[in-house]
Amino acid sequence: MESSFFDSLSPVVMPVLDWLDGFLYYPVLVVVLLIAGLYFTSLTGLVQFRMFAESIRVVAEKPQTEGAISSFQALMVSTASRVGTGNIVGVSTAICLGGAGAVFWMWVVAVIGGASAFIESTLAQIYKKKDSQGGSYGGPAYYIENALHSRFFAVIFAGLLIMTYAVGFNLVASFNLQSTFAVYSFYNPDSTPMVIGAVLAVITGYCIIGGGKRIVHTAALIVPLMGLIYVLAAVIVIIMNISILPHVFAMILSDAFNFEAIFGGISGSCLLYGVKRGLFSNEAGIGSAPNAAATADVSHPVKQGLVQMLSVFIDTLLICTATAMMCLCSGIPITKEAAGAVYVQQALTVDFGSFGPLLVTICMVLFAFTTLIGNLFYVDNCLTYLHRREPSKEFMFAYRIIATFIIFIGAIMPMAAVWDVADIFMAGMCLINIPACALLGKTAIKAMKNYEEQKKAGKNPVFKAADIGLDSRELDFWK
Repeated sequence: MESSFFDSLSPVVMPVLDWLDGFLYYPVLVVVLLIAGLYFTSLTGLVQFRMFAESIRVVAEKPQTEGAISSFQALMVSTASRVGTGNIVGVSTAICLGGAGAVFWMWVVAVIGGASAFIESTLAQIYKKKDSQGGSYGGPAYYIENALHSRFFAVIFAGLLIMTYAVGFNLVASFNLQSTFAVYSFYNPDSTPMVIGAVLAVITGYCIIGGGKRIVHTAALIVPLMGLIYVLAAVIVIIMNISILPHVFAMILSDAFNFEAIFGGISGSCLLYGVKRGLFSNEAGIGSAPNAAATADVSHPVKQGLVQMLSVFIDTLLICTATAMMCLCSGIPITKEAAGAVYVQQALTVDFGSFGPLLVTICMVLFAFTTLIGNLFYVDNCLTYLHRREPSKEFMFAYRIIATFIIFIGAIMPMAAVWDVADIFMAGMCLINIPACALLGKTAIKAMKNYEEQKKAGKNPVFKAADIGLDSRELDFWK
């Protein structure tokens, strides 16, 4: 019944979603993202390269206050959202629909996006707010209102984030997970998606009803495990096919720079799919990770800027590349029909036999689950912003019930619809956050220079707002 309902809407809704999705990404977001990434890279003096080693060092620092959220825990929450089903299904879809060159453009988005992630997360730390327990919270909505004095755009951003993460991204995660079961004999397209969606909704509901602290602790436990399992599988595949690795890189590069094919039909090119899936996966610049960055208890805002920059690299240069190498090293033909989980499962079958599809399913279960709880952590933060205080327990309980129902719906929706919805809302977030970061970028740069000066003096950097010309009376922290 659910399938027929969505099928009846497709002729009316899908053309509108497809057109809006296409317009927002080309020319709008392709141009905005690349220019912004290059601008922030120049503004920070190549921070993603200069301070990469420092970003690894600060991850291990303990919080200033016992029991507060550490840099590592904030990294795990943002990575939980970034590293999700898009790292498997999204990469596969990009390769199957856009070609092997899409992988190169994902790398480009990640490398230049590291600077965007640094700027937005440093700003989130500077303008973070103090909660009733003495902890902190914040994000783009807060620095848009407090620094740019625009409650209007801050509210729009918060609304778009809620729609992106509670609706768009969670629809995608739920659909992607159930799609991995299609290769098994027990899979019934009329009933299995509903069962999987219901189970996933109930388990996620249990975690999010416990609130933010439970989300943070759950993510900190699961994310390192899932990443290790997945990367290890990729390393095994690469070693088993090491002789064709040069051919794989040559294929990626030749396809990436086939400008005749790109500009002859950019709407379906490797460039566009690489940018779309790269942005969907690493989320650099769209304003999500700053919500996690603001919760960390650190001595200097730049520390979280560096940590969240590292998260972008973990997501794309490590996890997404792992998927790409597993697929392209397998020799399985790249076809549009295999887009999604099918291509990855077929590729792993070559080296792992019947265990291959099962391995993908296990990873997808872990990735989908952590994505969902990471996403809803961000939504909690924006609901607090819209209410100007922490919402009542009754309101949050009702919202979380609705959020779990949306997860169930995602499992039974058509693939094209869930991707379009997620892409459109995400584009809206990006088009508000990137200009805000550009306007406030010099504040983050002053903080970065202050950090580097203290490091050169042999100190553990400690930030004071007045040191970079900010009025500490307007801030909850950094007096």
